[in-house]
Parts: sequence; structure tokens; C-alpha cells
Amino acid sequence: MARRDEPARGDVELRERILDALRELLRERTFDTLSVAEIIAAAGVSRASFYFYFAGKQAALAELVRRAVGAGHEAAQPWVRGSASPGDALRAGIDAGADLWLSNAAVLRAIVESWASDPQLRELWLAQMATFTDAAVTRIEAERQAKPAVAARLDGVDVGALAASLTWTGERLYYLAACGVPPFDDRRLLVDTMTHLWVSALYD
Repeated sequence: MARRDEPARGDVELRERILDALRELLRERTFDTLSVAEIIAAAGVSRASFYFYFAGKQAALAELVRRAVGAGHEAAQPWVRGSASPGDALRAGIDAGADLWLSNAAVLRAIVESWASDPQLRELWLAQMATFTDAAVTRIEAERQAKPAVAARLDGVDVGALAASLTWTGERLYYLAACGVPPFDDRRLLVDTMTHLWVSALYD
């Protein structure tokens, strides 16, 4: 039976208030400077409510990151599924990825800036990035099997390393764009550059 100071298990609203508060705080503050007490105050919930849903601020950030990554996978589906021409599908996915990063800039900046120094967040971000690399490997291998020109271009290439390189390059360029760093603060230039990198590596 739940304690009197715990929220009901079905009370989704409190959980979302905590996540919304963290998201808003990250627009003005870096993750490492935030305390659980500040998140609780911003959310207007009790300490018991916060810890009922999250083990700590890392767990709350992890939930926001997983949601953003899930949306990122949806954005990449046209290319991953091979449902459009490769170049068009890559551009559409990269453009959607730029939207995702800009709309989740505070959260994604927080994970990129924190994962190297926080073991819990390091495990989270490496695992999330691996999901993109794995999806890219699956698609590249399918292209290589189906298209002789792609197979010839990738002859002797470690597809896993190539996919990881493209994935992590994208992470860095999206991060720079989210921080407003030139020249990647130019949305069109960002999408053009990333599309060129992917198409050149796989198809040209």
C-alpha cells in the first residue's frame, strides 16, 4: 500500500510536471548545476512525489532523452525502411532530425554536455546512440546486398565503423546547430552538409 505522501500510481500528471519543470530549467541552466530540490520547487511537487517516479535527476533526464531518441527513430524511418529514393529519404530524415534537435535543444544539449563525466548518463547516451548506429548498419547492409554499386563502393569497408562515424558526426553537428554555432546555425547549410556526407559515403 502506498504511503500517504506518495502519489497514486496512475497519477501521470505529477510525473509530467516534473519532466516539464526539468525541461524548462534546462533552457536557462546546465544540468550539472541543477539540484533535485530546484526541480521539485519548479514542478510544485513534494520530494516524495519526485522520488516515487525518479531515482534522481539523471533518471528524469534519461526519460526526456529516450523520448527525443524515439522521435529521432521515427524521423529516420523513410531511409531505414527504404521507402523512398536514398538521397531524398536521407535528406528528409536529416531535416526532421534538425527539427527534433532544435525543439529538444535544452534536453539534448544537457545529455551531450554531461555524459562524459557522469557514468549513469554515459551508459544511457552510448546505448541510445548505438540504436541509431545499429539501424544504419542494418540499412547499409541491405543496400549492399541489393545494389552492386553500393557493394563495390563499400568493398573492404567496416560497415559498423562507417555507420558509427556517420551517426556520431551527426550528433556533433546537430549539437553545434542547437548551440547556435556557425556555420551550422544555418539550417539549410546543416542539412545540405549532412546529406552530402551520407550520400557521398554510401552512394556517390
